[in-house]
Amino acid sequence: MKSCPSCRRLFAADAGFCPHDGGSLLGVDEVPVPPDAADPRVGSTLCGRWHIRRIVADGGMGRVYEALDLAQPERVAIKVLHPDIARDDVAVERFRREFEVSKLVPHAHIVEVKDFCDTGDGSSALVMEFLDGEELRTLLKRERHVSPARLVRMLAQATQGLDEAHRQKLVHRDLKPDNLFLCGTHDGDVVKVLDFGSVKDKSQAAKKLTMLGTTIGSPFYMSPEQAQGLETLDARADVWSLAAIAYECLTGTVPFVGKNGPSILLAILTEDPVPPTEKGRGGPVPIAPAVDDVIESALAKNPALRPPTAGALADAFGHAYGLEGTHLDWAWVPEGELARRIEKAMAAMPPAQARFDASRMDAAFADAPTSSDDRAMGLPSATPRWVLPAVVAAVVALVVAVVATVVARAH
Repeated sequence: MKSCPSCRRLFAADAGFCPHDGGSLLGVDEVPVPPDAADPRVGSTLCGRWHIRRIVADGGMGRVYEALDLAQPERVAIKVLHPDIARDDVAVERFRREFEVSKLVPHAHIVEVKDFCDTGDGSSALVMEFLDGEELRTLLKRERHVSPARLVRMLAQATQGLDEAHRQKLVHRDLKPDNLFLCGTHDGDVVKVLDFGSVKDKSQAAKKLTMLGTTIGSPFYMSPEQAQGLETLDARADVWSLAAIAYECLTGTVPFVGKNGPSILLAILTEDPVPPTEKGRGGPVPIAPAVDDVIESALAKNPALRPPTAGALADAFGHAYGLEGTHLDWAWVPEGELARRIEKAMAAMPPAQARFDASRMDAAFADAPTSSDDRAMGLPSATPRWVLPAVVAAVVALVVAVVATVVARAH
């Protein structure tokens, strides 16, 4: 491998120049890493294998480094917990669980976690594939909106990874823009789903972690059943979270707001979101009228009324914009080509016919019979949508205590 003498970034052996500094690259052995008085890990070899080259970023949980794998020359990202976080059994278990899930679900659209190890100085480290790009959160902070073509492609890829996890009865439970990573390419993003440390294992052989007793999730993207701490939560909670993310990408704001965590969750439990076409009116991206129906379905209080799979949600968004086929067809279509198809389809849509084709979703639902979990929630699949807010409002007094506990633990 090669390295930049200025920034110490790592590159493939056939690279010639550093795109960040513009300088010529040298062999990695020709670019020693000087000691860093502020961080003794820089320049050291972690767990006998990972030679740390530079600091990449600092987060609330830990510090991220770029490192060289000495066993098979490649660059990796290593996240090391901050000392105070490393004393938290829940945080350490989340790290360990993310590594274990990665072994269970190797997938092109789920970040590969290579190792979990003790650092030798009282902390824990997670070793992952190194990703070039940015989190969706960073993009939204900078641009606020995502174009329909970019969103459709993003959903088409991310849902493939999620559907594979769901097939193995693994529910992510913490989907948010921070956990969707966009690796930029000439044709568009390659999406990686991050952080399966909060996963709920619904399989027969699930390892119960009742001693940890934690409910994880960002309030803005937390499904009603997760907000209530229901054990019956399943993959459709992730569908809800993805829909909330898509809503934010198109409108520039989350579907449910509040002054604090409990008020946000109360809104999720009792209110309906403003339709995207209304919320995003006058915005920089076109929102097909049919998107309103997709969002209404995907953010239903009753899980049985939502798209049955993450892939079905991605299909619904593409169809709302007039695309033919399924998310499997769109995932690798260049973003520019998708944009042309969407523009052409929307131009041909008579306003009166631009509503969502409900028969497509009905067909998907026909293959997903109501589960015993739906009945356990007291939410039959035929429940009219207007009933749910009224039912939830009647039990709000009982839920508020749960909500407050959820938010306290999530922070």
